[in-house]
Parts: sequence; structure tokens; C-alpha cells
Amino acid sequence: MQYLYNKEAGVSSLELTGDAHKYIFKVRRHKVGEEIYLRNLDDDIIYKYRIYIMDKRTSTLILIEKKNYMVSAKSKLHIGWCIIDVKNIEKMLPSLNEIGVDKITFIYCNRSQKSFKVEFNRLNKILLNSSQQSGRSTIMKLDIKENLNSFIEDNPDSYLLNFSENILSDNNKNDIKSIVIGSEGGLTDDEVLLFNQDKIVGLNTALILKSESAVSAIASKILI
Repeated sequence: MQYLYNKEAGVSSLELTGDAHKYIFKVRRHKVGEEIYLRNLDDDIIYKYRIYIMDKRTSTLILIEKKNYMVSAKSKLHIGWCIIDVKNIEKMLPSLNEIGVDKITFIYCNRSQKSFKVEFNRLNKILLNSSQQSGRSTIMKLDIKENLNSFIEDNPDSYLLNFSENILSDNNKNDIKSIVIGSEGGLTDDEVLLFNQDKIVGLNTALILKSESAVSAIASKILI
């Protein structure tokens, strides 16, 4: 873990209890006098603390240093992801967060199953753990739209990943700030018609990718 999240990070001294204390005491086996890093995720500052007192229930930390230290992708990418099985979304979120995706908006597209419900509290906990592990200094933003039309109204310059001879490459990837990925079975013909032809791109592969594989491939291709 690169840092520990605590909303009070930045104060001159703070006390860790509960899961945070158990983590540094039982999992990381830190001792009095050792140093750990904390972030509050409200600013770009990383705070270095020294463990001053530690027992089985609490740890008292003293602030010894702070510095601006932003860790993020070189560019921002917003993915409109047509909703698939939420279990598969949860499996992919840490990787997408670590790759550096700025935002994901989940969309109930025509082929999305309406029974899939997104639990944002659960997803944000997953993202928090991912950011602590990877060192990312922000957490990916999440949103949801009831249909593709609504998403495009808010993001009119979005691209679409689909079967296309307009292959995503190093020459055009920097133009893409927002892109839509379909659910299993892709978008319907009516949904594809919502996009300008020149904003439909494909990947250089003859293989059929699952939705979660396509999301990972797109994020990696554009951001890394």
C-alpha cells in the first residue's frame, strides 16, 4: 500500500482506530517510530506521519512532513460503459482505476439487463482500496445514465468503439476524451446511428472481445 486514506490527514496529530489501525498493526506490522504516508483525497498533498504511540486498539500519529505530490494519468479519459453484470464490473474497476481512467459513466443501453443495479458505495470502496495500493492520488469518478441518448447529450464529442476500419492508433488516440463501450452483444443499429461515422473506431484485432476486455484494451491503448 502506497498510502493510507484518512479524511483527517493533514492535522498535526491523529488517532487511528478500527480497520485502519488493524491494517497497520496486524497486517503491515508497523511499530512505534516508523513512518507511514496518508492522504485525505481532498487535496494533492501526501502527508508523512510517524507512529508515536501504538497499542492493540489505537495508533497515534504525528505529522512530520507534507508535500504536493499528484499521481495520475497523463491525460483524462471518460468511458461510457453500457451496463453489464455488476460482478464483472467490480472485477475490472481496480485495473481501470490503476490504468488512470478519470471517469466511468454507466449507461443502461438497449442490450443492458435492467436487473443489474450499480451500488456506488460498494464500487467506491473498491476504488479507494485500488488508489491506496497503486498510489493514485484521486479516485475515479462514477456516474450513471438511463440511456445512451442522455449520455450523448452531456458528452456530444464522444467516440464509439465498434467494428470499424477506422482503427484506433497512436495517430488518433489523443483525440479521444470520451468513448462508449457496448454491453454484451454491442449496441443496436439505432444506437450506433447516434454517433458520427468519423467518431466510430475499432481495434486492430479479428477477435471478438467481451465488454470488460474491450474496456481494458481501450483504456490501456489511450492512456498508457
